Amino acid sequence: MGVNELVQTVFSGLSPLVMEDVVDEGERIVVRARTPLETAVCPVCGASSGRVHGYHWRTVADVPVDGRRVVVRVRVRRLVCPTRGCRHTFREQVPGVLERYQRRTARLTRQVKAVVKELAGRAGSRLLAILAVGLSRHTALRTLLRIPLPTGRVPRVIGVDDFALRRRHRYATVVIDAETHERIDVLPDRTADTLEAWLRGHPGIEVVCRDGSATYAEAIRRALPDAVQVGDRWHLWKNLCEAALSEVKAHSTCWATVLDAPIYDGPRAQTTLERWHQIHGLLEQGVGLLECARRLQLALNTVKRYARADRPERMLRVPKFRAGLVDPYREHLRKRRSEDPGVPVQHLFEEIKTLGFTGCLNLLHKYINQGRADADRSHISPRRLARMLLTRPDNLKPEQHELLAKLTAACPEMTQLASDIRDFAPLLTPHTDNADALTHWIAQVRTADLPHLHAFTRGLERDIDAVIAGLTLPYSNGPTEGVNTKTKRIARQMHRRAGFTLLRHRILLG
Repeated sequence: MGVNELVQTVFSGLSPLVMEDVVDEGERIVVRARTPLETAVCPVCGASSGRVHGYHWRTVADVPVDGRRVVVRVRVRRLVCPTRGCRHTFREQVPGVLERYQRRTARLTRQVKAVVKELAGRAGSRLLAILAVGLSRHTALRTLLRIPLPTGRVPRVIGVDDFALRRRHRYATVVIDAETHERIDVLPDRTADTLEAWLRGHPGIEVVCRDGSATYAEAIRRALPDAVQVGDRWHLWKNLCEAALSEVKAHSTCWATVLDAPIYDGPRAQTTLERWHQIHGLLEQGVGLLECARRLQLALNTVKRYARADRPERMLRVPKFRAGLVDPYREHLRKRRSEDPGVPVQHLFEEIKTLGFTGCLNLLHKYINQGRADADRSHISPRRLARMLLTRPDNLKPEQHELLAKLTAACPEMTQLASDIRDFAPLLTPHTDNADALTHWIAQVRTADLPHLHAFTRGLERDIDAVIAGLTLPYSNGPTEGVNTKTKRIARQMHRRAGFTLLRHRILLG
């Protein structure tokens, strides 16, 4: 391959120009070129002209070669417009290579846009510097904001969800096409009026997927009364998980006896029992929940939690023992304490230290005082038991099946809770028969003494149409949650300092 052919291959993107010289200046490569001797079109009247009025030079940056910057100096003609009354002269352009008012070639601009689209300002500027493209972070942001946003048709099925601009202070709303998962728009807040105005400006929407937000439900109801609202199945299961965990905690005194696990019996437990009697004493006198909270100086949710417990024992909990440094030496401690009940803890500490114990003496004292060294097995926490209840049975080990069967048989309520969870799980697979099955399930739960599950069913009934649609239709708000996950990554990438305009632009570019 000759030198001319090599140059034409390396700089093939400049083929519309006539290259005259390539100079290696060490840190950069300078390409001298001119425009072809052809007629050009006047940008005002569209008339062709080949009459030259003068020449001038344009200097633009091109894609790097061999890790060095490339500068293209192009001699551009200024032509005379032949139309009487039009502008006198105009400067010719080279579409695809040189754009008006730009200091970079079109192909370099495309590469810069690809980088800033993914990395935005500072990170994009640093990466471009490594690639031998000099660009400030401000120019990178301006280039990013000049990328046109995609415009498409109004979808038939959309998903809406909120995400935090500043947690617990400012939130925004993202709208996507629930069928193609394309981003449609980002709204500056999560109020009903903003979403209602947007929905009225985009007619043609038939189905809206959302979570359990009452604000979104009201906005959709006002703007699109005939649209179908679809509740998110993931949030339904999440709410059931929280209700099941509360029920497991409330029945700690039942299943803890199976494990011989201790119940909290200290000043905190006594305070809990006294508070239960205070709250139920006021409730029996006809005092409302809010007034109880005011008199006892407690949070309203705390009063509700105590009110749901029909017996004070249901407020007691199993200690939350996590795996610790002493657990591997429990058998040695049990053996030594059975052989010599009066052995000092200091001696036990020195013995297990020679076996590899890395903790301190105080940790061993605490372990023994809690009774963990004498227990037959490690205590199971309410959260772990709830997780086994909510796990697909095929994913449990045989020993977990046996333990779960023992614990759920501790009391009729635990048995009923396990049965209700097993009956609700198949409803999360959309089917036309799920509407009747849900009604039957709610009636079945109401017959059991499970107050936290009753609260869950009341939430279902408040939004029953959207819940039934979520359990019978194939649509889901999962894609919107996925967009929110990517949005968090974008926000963290910019150290959460991006304004709403820039963040919205990056979200919609995808």
